Amino acid sequence: MKSSSHVLPLGVLTALLLSQVCSGIKWLTLSQTTSYINQTQHCKRLSGLVSSQVQLCRSNLELMQTIVQAAREVKKTCQKTFADMRWNCSSIEIAADAQKYPPDLDRGTREAAFVYALSAATISHTIARACTSGDLRLCTCGPIPAEIPEPGYRWGGCADNLHYGLMTGSKFSDAPMKMKRSGSHANKLMHLHNSEVGRQVLRESMVMKCKCHGVSGSCSIRTCWRGLQDLREIAMDLKTKYLSATKVIHRPMGTRKQLVPKDIDIRPAVQQNLHGQRQLRPDVLRTRLQPLHREAG
Repeated sequence: MKSSSHVLPLGVLTALLLSQVCSGIKWLTLSQTTSYINQTQHCKRLSGLVSSQVQLCRSNLELMQTIVQAAREVKKTCQKTFADMRWNCSSIEIAADAQKYPPDLDRGTREAAFVYALSAATISHTIARACTSGDLRLCTCGPIPAEIPEPGYRWGGCADNLHYGLMTGSKFSDAPMKMKRSGSHANKLMHLHNSEVGRQVLRESMVMKCKCHGVSGSCSIRTCWRGLQDLREIAMDLKTKYLSATKVIHRPMGTRKQLVPKDIDIRPAVQQNLHGQRQLRPDVLRTRLQPLHREAG
């Protein structure tokens, strides 16, 4: 299943208020885990996991402590990011045995869109950093860039392993949305899209970091590597998208249903297909939208 329809730009956070939901962020209740996960039988006792996540736990025990840390980082970062606003992310804290989140996170709201995006970015960020710090034996430093650095610069240090973080993090966090019986297709499309928005912001946060070398602080040589920005900066970028989240509806587009913006005026931007159905031109959408998905009421 693709993360979103081609008519929605990746930079757009969206919301879709559906009655049938897919609670793909229940894994965040791992933040309340107090015991160390070092045996496979511990996995089935963890709250908030779907069967495929339990299986990933069993096959990647070493990774689970990093995922628990990521769940804690999501809660802390979300609440700090919205500390000055009416919605302060307090609803992210639910009992481990609760069946679902409060309505602000259990429906297709802009708040849910933000939490899905932040969760996806955070789990990949935390795993990538764990590779760099040596906390995970499954991975090492990120690759050295292929491009030749400018004079006075050289590649060195230990880059954040973004590729491994994205690959492993998405496999775990997207698992609930890829189950056959977990909410409506439209809702899963929306959550997968918003999760991918979070990962795209994470990719864009990869910057060059350098350390100076030289006599008396002359900085004649700089050793550089590629590193991720702090989570608080990534969260602020996502908050900007939250403030301009787009309402979407699930409607037929050509031969299948897709998520499309609810409020956009499509009348001047339609074309006829062979069956006489009106289709939205993707290029028109790209010129008008740039943020998260929330569902239209």
